[in-house]
Amino acid sequence: MKTPIILTVDDDAEVLRAIFHDIRREYGAQFRVIRVDSGQGALDVTREAKLANEVVALFLADQRMPGMSGVEFLEEAKAYYPDAKRALLTAYADTDAAIKAINDVRLDYYLMKPWDPPEERLYPVLGDLLEDWTAGYRPAFEGIRIVGHRWSSESHDLRDFLARNQVPFQWLDIDADPEATQLLALSGHGGTDLPVVILPDGSAIAQPTLPDIAGRIGLRHTSNTPLYDLIIVGGGPAGLAAAVYGASEGLRTCIVERHAAGGQAGTSSRIENYLGFPSGLSGEDLARRAATQAQRFGAESLLTHEAVRVKPTEGSVGIELSDGSELRGQSIVIATGVTYRLLDAPGIAGLTGRGVYYGAARISASTLGDEDVYISRRRQFGGPGRRPLFRHRPVGDDAGARWVALGQHVVLPDRTDRAGGEHPRPLQQRDRGREWRRPPGNRRDLRLVQQYAGNRVRRGVVHLYRRLPADRLAGR
Repeated sequence: MKTPIILTVDDDAEVLRAIFHDIRREYGAQFRVIRVDSGQGALDVTREAKLANEVVALFLADQRMPGMSGVEFLEEAKAYYPDAKRALLTAYADTDAAIKAINDVRLDYYLMKPWDPPEERLYPVLGDLLEDWTAGYRPAFEGIRIVGHRWSSESHDLRDFLARNQVPFQWLDIDADPEATQLLALSGHGGTDLPVVILPDGSAIAQPTLPDIAGRIGLRHTSNTPLYDLIIVGGGPAGLAAAVYGASEGLRTCIVERHAAGGQAGTSSRIENYLGFPSGLSGEDLARRAATQAQRFGAESLLTHEAVRVKPTEGSVGIELSDGSELRGQSIVIATGVTYRLLDAPGIAGLTGRGVYYGAARISASTLGDEDVYISRRRQFGGPGRRPLFRHRPVGDDAGARWVALGQHVVLPDRTDRAGGEHPRPLQQRDRGREWRRPPGNRRDLRLVQQYAGNRVRRGVVHLYRRLPADRLAGR
C-alpha cells in the first residue's frame, strides 16, 4: 500500500523548513511529508500524485503566497482529493479570510503562526484531522488503470489480455466514470487517444499494442536464447502440458502464445472434464496452475507472438514470428488448437468487440447490469449448461446469498443436455423478480436472436455472446 501524503506549502523558506521538520518528526513513520514553496508548484505536485494514484491525507498551506493564495490552492486541490483534510496557516491579520474559507472551500481548520510549542499548538490539531481521515480511508487500487470507451474493441482487447494473463487492473469508462475524464486530462491525452493505459508509476500510454503493454508490465515477449531443444506453438492446455513434460526432462523449452496461457480453455467459467480434477476448476485456475508448473521447470513463454511460418535451417528448425523475428529449435510441437467459426450475419464483423463477443469472460460481467444479453449457443469447453453471466453473491440488504442475473434479460436460444439432445420447448425460471427465458429455435440461426433483439435495440444496449462448442476446443 502506498504511504499517504501530507503536503505542506509556504513561500517562506524558513517557515516551510520549520513546519516540514515538525510534521515529519511526529508523523513521518505513517505519512510521507512533502514540502513545496508555491501554490502553483503544490498544484503541479497534486496533479502528479493523482496521476500516479497516490493518496493525499492532508493539505497544509500558508495563506499569504504570491501568485496563488493558500485558500485558492486548497480550492483547486479539492477537485483532485475531495476527501483530504485541508488546513490553513495564517497570521492574525488573515483570520477573516480563514473563517470565510471554512464555508467556501470546506476548510477543516486554520492554525495561527507561530505554532510553538508544536506539542500544544500543532500536533493536537493535526492529530485529530489525520485520525478522522484515517477512520474513513479506504486504500485506493494500486495497479494498471485503463481509461477507455465501453464500445471500443481495442479497450475490450486490452482488458481481456490483462485479465487472462491475471494482471490486476482497474477499468474506467469515459462515459460513466468522472475519474476517467479527470485522469485523461491529467495524462495529457484526449478522447481521440483512447484507450489510454496509466501505469502504477503515473506514465500513460495512448492506444498501446499488446506487445507494448506486455513489455511495460514485465510479461516476457522477447527471447535471447539462440537455440531451444523444444519450441511449442500454442499455450493452451495441450501446449502447457508439453512444456511441463519437456522442461521437466531438462529440455530448453519455449512456448509461443499470441494471447495468454490457457488458450480458449482459459476463458471457461468451469471445466468439469479435465483429468485429475473431479470437482472441476475454472479455466483461469487451470491456466495459472499449468503455467506456474511449466515455469518452475524452466520453460519460457513468449506472449503476444504468433508463429506464421516453419522453415528448415541448417541443423535445426526455424519458426518465423509475426513481428519478423525468428526462433530456432531442435524440435517443434504444434499445439495451436482451433479457429472457431464466426457468425455469418450482415454487419456482425464491425460489431465484434463492440457488443458482440465470442466466448464471454468474467471481465464482461461488470458491464452487463440491467441490460439485455443474447447468447447464441451456450455449450462451452468443460461441460454444457454453464452460465458465465450469472454469479452467486449477496445483494443489497439481503443477508443471504442468492442467484442474481447480471444482465436484466438473458435469452438462451437453445438448451442442450448432457446427452446432446435438443429441448425445443420454452424454459422459464424466476428468482426474486428476475427472469431468464429461452425461446424455441435453432441455435445455429441468428435470425431468432435478431427477432428478439429488434424491439429492444431502440430502448437499450444489446449484448450478443456466442459460446464456444466443447467438441471444437479439445486441443486448446
